[in-house]
Amino acid sequence: MTSDDQAPAGGSGSRVPAILRAHPRAAAITGGALALVLFGGGAVAAGAATGRADAASVQPVASVSASTPASPSASPRSSKSPSPKPTAAARAVPSAIPSASPLRTCSVAAAAADSRLGSFEGTVVDSATGATLFDRNGQTPARTGSVMKTLTTATALSVLGPDYRFTTKVVGDKGDIALVGGGDATLSATPVGAESLYTGAPKLATLAAQVKAKLGTTKLTSIDLDDTYWNDTDRWDPSWPRTEQTIGYQPEVVALMVDGDRANPSLETSPRSTDPVGRAGDLFRKALVAAGVDGASNAPITKGAAKSATVLAQVQSQPVSTLIGQMIPNSDNTLAEMLARVSSKVSGKDGSAASLTSVYQAALAKTYGLNASAIKIVDGSGESANNGVPSAFEAQLMQKVLARSGSLGLLYDSLPVSGQTGTLASRFTGANAVARGAVHAKTGWIDSAYTLAGVIDAKDGTKLTFAFYAIGNVSGTAREALDTLSTAVYSCGANLSNQ
Repeated sequence: MTSDDQAPAGGSGSRVPAILRAHPRAAAITGGALALVLFGGGAVAAGAATGRADAASVQPVASVSASTPASPSASPRSSKSPSPKPTAAARAVPSAIPSASPLRTCSVAAAAADSRLGSFEGTVVDSATGATLFDRNGQTPARTGSVMKTLTTATALSVLGPDYRFTTKVVGDKGDIALVGGGDATLSATPVGAESLYTGAPKLATLAAQVKAKLGTTKLTSIDLDDTYWNDTDRWDPSWPRTEQTIGYQPEVVALMVDGDRANPSLETSPRSTDPVGRAGDLFRKALVAAGVDGASNAPITKGAAKSATVLAQVQSQPVSTLIGQMIPNSDNTLAEMLARVSSKVSGKDGSAASLTSVYQAALAKTYGLNASAIKIVDGSGESANNGVPSAFEAQLMQKVLARSGSLGLLYDSLPVSGQTGTLASRFTGANAVARGAVHAKTGWIDSAYTLAGVIDAKDGTKLTFAFYAIGNVSGTAREALDTLSTAVYSCGANLSNQ
């Protein structure tokens, strides 16, 4: 107690007993009122301390009059009671106080500023809350490299569905037949019982056997090659380096080809020709000869639309679900271009490269609820530097992939895993090895960009979706810089700061 809480032993304090003896009734009244005041004040304080919403219901104690009788037998000194002073109404205490946004303190700014990343753009999103934790120019459309294949996959699953199969037909009347392409680049010249790069692919030998069964002894007089499913005038984009064709990463995009137009059907990277339709015709002739079709060895081969609709034979590809599993881990450009063009045709467009932006925008909005208005699609593989996809949009798409929206679980299950599978099998080494197995992502590389986008299972258990683009005058060392940045994000988890 302070000196004001207790009076000293003399002075005015010694007069208290006399006052009580002289005015016992007033003392009782005063004491009762004082107790109520003390009690009421304590109740209000308790309400404030506990945050109760009903604290305002505590009654003001000033309404107790000084003339209130001390007992039933006591008579009032005066018949007129003094008017109580009005008391301000108690203010209600909120039932809950809004919490401030959590302060995130783990920075990856140094890793994001690595000069090996060139002109860097990137976004990281907390998959549970949808909050953007990190962003560098994330709204700016940029070249994606093969990360584009995630958009191509999502579009194909929306437009075609996981069970769709590409069909190749042979049509004709009498001895005039036509091989009609339907966009199946997996159609293979390998013998029945053998496998090409695309396991389970349909065979030219199967088509030839069906033709023989239908024609019997009828002699072939002509073989047409029909690749008119879409117009092939845009078979090669001007922004693609021709070395992609000669080295063996990319074929010309036509509706009729065999083994992805590879010189070696069993290799992912194998030189492609300048005439995939003509190569398909030569291989088809060999299959017909092997099947014993009369006249096949010297029947003239021409290019053009089929003259008949009568189906003599047909084969189908593996379903889209299987093709995605063959495309994503090894970043197969050929399948990506086929999926893009056929998606355009099935959606009602003309199968041209120029149609792809509108096809992708519509599919991504309709099926996954994404605003894709900012994207620009030049090709299905991501080869062109003229593609434009904001990293923020890609991170949002990967949220849908993680949630397995629609059939996107197929894409998630096909993503390379850091240090373990696909194009990430040999990456995340050294100090970055702590994130091995924790990054599920699609890689990308063109001459002017290295990219990475997917899902990070962070150290603290948080699942983060992300897209990182290293753009400009960059080299292969950008891969390690991307891995280092991804590992830093893995270590930060939900504590990732945008600073």
